[in-house]
Amino acid sequence: MPLGLLGKKLGHTRVYDASGNVVPVSVVLCGPNRVLQVKTQAGKDGYNSVQLGFDDQKEQRLTKALLGHIKKQNGVAVKRIKEFRDFSKDVKPGDIVGPTLFAPGDFIDAIGVVKGRGFEGVVKRHRMAGGDSTHGAKGWHRRGGAIGQRLFPGTVMRGMRMPGHMGQDTRTTQNLEVIQVREADNLLLIKGAIPGAEGDYVVIRESKKRPKGWKPPVQPISKKKADAKAAAAAKK
Repeated sequence: MPLGLLGKKLGHTRVYDASGNVVPVSVVLCGPNRVLQVKTQAGKDGYNSVQLGFDDQKEQRLTKALLGHIKKQNGVAVKRIKEFRDFSKDVKPGDIVGPTLFAPGDFIDAIGVVKGRGFEGVVKRHRMAGGDSTHGAKGWHRRGGAIGQRLFPGTVMRGMRMPGHMGQDTRTTQNLEVIQVREADNLLLIKGAIPGAEGDYVVIRESKKRPKGWKPPVQPISKKKADAKAAAAAKK
């Protein structure tokens, strides 16, 4: 996790790019992130990481242990703390980092907790088709069907898809493009949707599959297409 930030999802909107195309974006408040602690391979921790804190908090609302840890690093009370391993930016305790860690065109991964849906049936939770609506199938329109076994094994198979709690799970959306970086407002405008409801905390990290400097692979052109392209250029 070379680069990362803690943020808060504010909502969705749309902006226009240089060509005048409409781009749907998610607005994320990504600052200020305060550096609370820096761990090094040579130190007692034995690995490299950076602890970031986000969203200032009253000291009286923190536990004594957590407040003591923050005070030891000469930091201020925060609501959220996240540790990022192998942080590629050189920082020290007390520094403030923000959305300028990323630039327009960079790709990120967004980690958040999806909305809770409560107790749901198999049709909504697992997209099952349900039973027939005709031919006397009374009471089986939105059910999953039989789940039992015969004498062997005589039990419900583990992992059977059934009704239950839906949502409220941690999810990661990968390879989202940063459209705008608004330093004055500590905002990142990210193309597409990210997990969570408005006001939820999210983690924005550098994309694992598309790190900084990544470019899409060049598609090879077949000989037939290359000859046609050369012929069209010659006619001009």
